[in-house]
Amino acid sequence: MAFELPKLPYAYDALEPHIDARTMEIHHSKHHNGYTTKLNGAIEGTDLEGKTIENILSNLDLENKAVRNNGGGFYNHRLFWTVMSADGGGKPTGDLADAINASFGSFEAFKESFKKAAATQFGSGWAWLCVHEGGKVEICATPNQDNPLMPGVGCGGTPILGVDVWEHAYYLNYQNRRPDYLEAFFSVINWSEVSALFAQNK
Repeated sequence: MAFELPKLPYAYDALEPHIDARTMEIHHSKHHNGYTTKLNGAIEGTDLEGKTIENILSNLDLENKAVRNNGGGFYNHRLFWTVMSADGGGKPTGDLADAINASFGSFEAFKESFKKAAATQFGSGWAWLCVHEGGKVEICATPNQDNPLMPGVGCGGTPILGVDVWEHAYYLNYQNRRPDYLEAFFSVINWSEVSALFAQNK
C-alpha cells in the first residue's frame, strides 16, 4: 500500500488566529502532499515497499537521501497535525505532567526549553519532545526533515510532540518572528493527544 496524505482532523482555519488558514492549506496540500508523493516514488519497487513509516525510518540508511528527506517529511507532518487542535493549549496532566516535571522541574521550565530548542535550530528543522522506554522525556532538535526515529539522529526515543520551524510553517503570518510563532504554537497544542502518545510509547 502506498502512503496517503492524511486528512487534517480540523478545518484549515481552525487554528486561527494562532496559525492562519492560508499557511495551513499550503503546508498540508502542497508541502506534505509533496513529501508523500516523493516518498512513494522513492520506495516503489524496493524492499521498503509495504513497510510502516516507523519501520522505514528506524532502520534507515541515512545515505538514502530521497527516503530520509521525504520519509521524514511524511512522518513529521503527520505527527504535527495531530498534536494541534482548535481547543488546544493549557497544560498536560497526569502521567505526562509528572514526566515533564521529573525531567524539567516544571511545565514552565519545559516550555522555555522547548521554545529555545526550536528557536535556536539553525535554518530549517524541528524541535521534539521524545519519550524513552521507562517514561523519561527529553527535548531535542533536528535539521531539515530528520527526526529522532532515525538512527543516531536527535535524542532517540519516540517523538510525542513536534514543532515545524521551516519558514513555510509560519512565514506568511510571522515573517522572521519565529519566537512569536512558537509562543502561538503552545496555544494550540493538543495535550490529550500528546498524553496518549506518551502512554503508548513509554
